[in-house]
Amino acid sequence: MRTCEWTTVVDRGRFPDAVTPWDDEEWRREVLGWAERVLARHGAAECGAREVRVRPWSVLVRFRTGRGERDAVWLKAGAPSNAFEAGLAGALAAWAPEHVMTPLAVDAERGWSLLPDGGPLFRGVLDAGAAGPEAWATALGRYGEFQRRIVPYADRLDGLGVPGARTRDLPAAFDALVAANPLFDAAERAALLRRRPRLVGLCDELDAYGLPDSLDHCDLHDGQVLAPAPGRFTFFDWGDACVAHPFGSLLVPVREVRERYGPGHVAPMVDAYLEHWTGLGPSAAELRRAAALAVRLAALGRAGSWFRLFPGTPTGDSEEASAYWVRELFAAADAW
Repeated sequence: MRTCEWTTVVDRGRFPDAVTPWDDEEWRREVLGWAERVLARHGAAECGAREVRVRPWSVLVRFRTGRGERDAVWLKAGAPSNAFEAGLAGALAAWAPEHVMTPLAVDAERGWSLLPDGGPLFRGVLDAGAAGPEAWATALGRYGEFQRRIVPYADRLDGLGVPGARTRDLPAAFDALVAANPLFDAAERAALLRRRPRLVGLCDELDAYGLPDSLDHCDLHDGQVLAPAPGRFTFFDWGDACVAHPFGSLLVPVREVRERYGPGHVAPMVDAYLEHWTGLGPSAAELRRAAALAVRLAALGRAGSWFRLFPGTPTGDSEEASAYWVRELFAAADAW
């Protein structure tokens, strides 16, 4: 019988002061023991270094199983405020398995999930020049298909603890974000609140199109998408997700494509996504207008997600990032 010793390598990135349960010996014993038992049930023999990534919002452990090039199994433990991700991952695998990763196991109560390797990152494929902006159009078309599939489950997402950022609730979310962030001085806070009627008007206009809520990934960049085969895409990492207007998911990819390939590639990508939202009443032009509105309003979802941290973690970086997105709400012009 082959044996293999392993070591543990911990990466804290630029967050050496993050307060996480990884530093609690009892917690480590529990979570690693759970993962080891799941691996054993799946016949996986661990071999090689355990690579641990500690961040203010999650602990991620990579186990090597010695099965070849794609030999990784990933343990993810989220902060209490995004612990919903484990149960959500299991639900999505039941509702839309062709679009997401299927966990080997989840412990929804404790916010733990164990995931198989899903293939290369979309980012790596793009960096290697193996695909270009047209691949983003295909990926977003698949993502739009996924979101449309999830629409009937929007209320069940609430029951899983997924945060809500529905259009009707955004003015109240804006009020809370402006009031709570210490980086806004009195003058800036007053200036932002004077623009609140504009926010309400944008929300009313978007709601008038009558499009259904779904799951917004809220951080859909090329490092959150897997590309296991040409034309195939898998979406993962739902810790920033919320129940919201689906078109808000375009915020991050629109910015990425504009910066990487130029503004001329944005509209075809958006149109590929919107093809999956026809037949609900709005015309093609109205869908494009709704997308522009949702992308602007999605800044509030981004602003809120930055505070999903382990308790006790310093919040300076989060306050800065959240303030940036609140300011972007009114700074941004229409995306296309």
